[in-house]
Amino acid sequence: MNMSIGLTFPGTLQDESIICYICKKFNVTLNIIEASFSMDAGWAILQIEGEEPEVKCVFDYLAGKGVKVQQIQINKK
Repeated sequence: MNMSIGLTFPGTLQDESIICYICKKFNVTLNIIEASFSMDAGWAILQIEGEEPEVKCVFDYLAGKGVKVQQIQINKK
């Protein structure tokens, strides 16, 4: 599965390495297309690639952290 997603981070996560943790914990590849972070909030557009169950685990992890995920595009390979 290969898709582009948009993430919106609450400011309360400013000191957590969410994207780095995902790369280490889950068997997925992330590519940061664009991102902006401040003390109040942040957003990122990422490409994520991995097996569907693993990608679902990433989405579950993000939801548990309060990160909003928006699917932008599924890239078929």
